[in-house]
Amino acid sequence: MGISIAMSSKRTEWRAEDKALPQVRTMHAYVPGKQPVGGDWIKLNTNELPYPASPAVAAAVAAEVEKLRLYPNPLSQPLREHIAAMNGLLPEQVFVGNGCDEVLALLTRVFSDGRNIACMTQPSYSLYPVLTQIQAAQMQKIPFARDMKLPVEAIRACTANLLFLTNPNAPTGVEFAPEDIRTAAEGFEGVFVIDETYADFARHNAVAMLAELPNIVITRSLSKSYGLAGLRLGYALASAQIVALLDKVRDSYNVNRLSQAGALAALKDEAYHDELVATIKATRESFRDALLARGFFAYPSSGNFVFAEPPARTGLSMTEAASSLFAYLEAKRILVRYFPGDALTESFLRISIGRPEQMDRLLQTVDQWLSNE
Repeated sequence: MGISIAMSSKRTEWRAEDKALPQVRTMHAYVPGKQPVGGDWIKLNTNELPYPASPAVAAAVAAEVEKLRLYPNPLSQPLREHIAAMNGLLPEQVFVGNGCDEVLALLTRVFSDGRNIACMTQPSYSLYPVLTQIQAAQMQKIPFARDMKLPVEAIRACTANLLFLTNPNAPTGVEFAPEDIRTAAEGFEGVFVIDETYADFARHNAVAMLAELPNIVITRSLSKSYGLAGLRLGYALASAQIVALLDKVRDSYNVNRLSQAGALAALKDEAYHDELVATIKATRESFRDALLARGFFAYPSSGNFVFAEPPARTGLSMTEAASSLFAYLEAKRILVRYFPGDALTESFLRISIGRPEQMDRLLQTVDQWLSNE
């Protein structure tokens, strides 16, 4: 005998969004720079290295391919030991992550939530507020003035549990004096993250402060000066206590075999790295001088990019001039980065440093835009 089950009503439409956490439903994801399709673009919008990584990287990665059936070293221990030796630290003071972004995400996971607010200087890396939103944490922002002086007293007065400071700053490229950072960190009670993604292009770094201040965390990336953006490798330098907390919340095998091997090979090839950094810095300075000669304002940069304000144009505000040049360059298949919506950044363009011939073509295109007054 058959059994018939009558459906009394149609099931209400099921929506994943209704099940998501409230902060996830309302947040906006981080938006990276445009990734063009085709090979005839000049891509100067994501601060990538315009030269190949060390030849040692390809050999090291190839040697690991036949071992992909095996899990990687869960702690990335050889990398931790090498990075520690590079910086005069113990391996227990090094944490290795799947890109610097994972390191920042884990710091946010450990030190911020709905009861523990976070803080950042503004403008800065726009991923920070995304990470804190995921944690349902409030983000307090300390604004820079146009002179980009570090707001030391405002930082010391901040009561957040976690603070992010990019040094050199992104997107301006301005480098802050070590004594100002030390003074700010000494007066801050929470975890003080110094994001040194661009430190290899700068004059100073904060590593020596680790011996003095237990609340400091320095984050680094191999995406920029080592040319490994595609391998996703970043690390943190901190006290052993902070590293132990990060190890509690990371994935068991958070960095794959290929990334570990490639990163270690790149770090060991110091001569190749130093030559590339010197080349980028020389190109950066000549490019900035060329912009200044054309009437631009540009902050002195300690990154692998220049943050530049186009000169005024007839009938256009400074913000409109920046937007106009951004669109003009894109129409000519040259990508740079524009940051509208913030009073300090909306009249500027951030231009990554490419090869000299790429910078020359960009300058020629800028001249065309200037001549269309």
